[in-house]
Amino acid sequence: MSTDSNRDTQMATIPNGTLRIVDGIKRIHFDGYWIKAYDPPADSLHAKKILIQALTRRLFNHVEHGINIPGKRLNEARGAFEAEQIPARKRVKGAMLAGALFNRATDIFTKLVELQEQGVEIHEENALMQECGNCLQEALTLGRMVLHRSGEEGIDELWGEPFRAFSIPVEAFYESRYIKIAQTLRDIDRLSVTMVGTFANDPLFAGAATLIRRFTDEAKNKCETLRTDTDIFDVWAGFVVASEQLAGYAPQMPAQPDVALMRHAADGVRLIKQGRALITYLSRARVTMPRSTKDYIERCTEYAARFNIHPAATAA
Repeated sequence: MSTDSNRDTQMATIPNGTLRIVDGIKRIHFDGYWIKAYDPPADSLHAKKILIQALTRRLFNHVEHGINIPGKRLNEARGAFEAEQIPARKRVKGAMLAGALFNRATDIFTKLVELQEQGVEIHEENALMQECGNCLQEALTLGRMVLHRSGEEGIDELWGEPFRAFSIPVEAFYESRYIKIAQTLRDIDRLSVTMVGTFANDPLFAGAATLIRRFTDEAKNKCETLRTDTDIFDVWAGFVVASEQLAGYAPQMPAQPDVALMRHAADGVRLIKQGRALITYLSRARVTMPRSTKDYIERCTEYAARFNIHPAATAA
């Protein structure tokens, strides 16, 4: 997936939502990317239950530890949050309250679907349906207090997904996910260009650019592939191996490096590992992390200036 101007111009003429078979795989076009497409399930309470449960599990998998509070402890979590006066502790308790609200909403929705499967009609104006929506809405508001597991920033888009899945048709939800995947692929490409440009002209890091490109290609493949896809075994294995190879890269050091060269090498290795971690976060969460991406690109610029490296002009 090239990001040069010719490619961008050509892609701009293709309407978002266009479907096409590319190399035998059904893909859908959004914002310059042909993303692997999946057929959404039929729009029903049962489908939404499965989707919300999956989104809630995914959410807790990517955020800070300790906030996956059972829904039955919602009142306790709310009391602890409201009583807390210390700002730093209140943020954490707010995150725990958000977790309890999400789990309460999932509990309610699951029971409603079970009733529907027994022949009980469930309408949108049902009091429990409204309570489910209120829980998701409040959790979304409190989600601003929650950090990604890296501790660097929140990932608000993930907090909005269960509420969106509850509020809109399943097909519309799938479309919104393709938009976010396209945005994430764009940021992975930006990071790839930055990393390759930073290290391609650095003699200490000869060969690193090849490993970076390979890793980011695998990361983009992972980003657009669902875990239920039959290809996930090859996709995940390829991603992990490319990640391990990049993590194992060692600078091309002379036999007796001086202190300045050792500092240069150590800072470069640290920067590569930070970029690898950030791309991993993006690929797995499938949403952007704008602040972390911006900060990382700035660190690469500062590194190149500090060690007098002229960044290479490159494309993803």
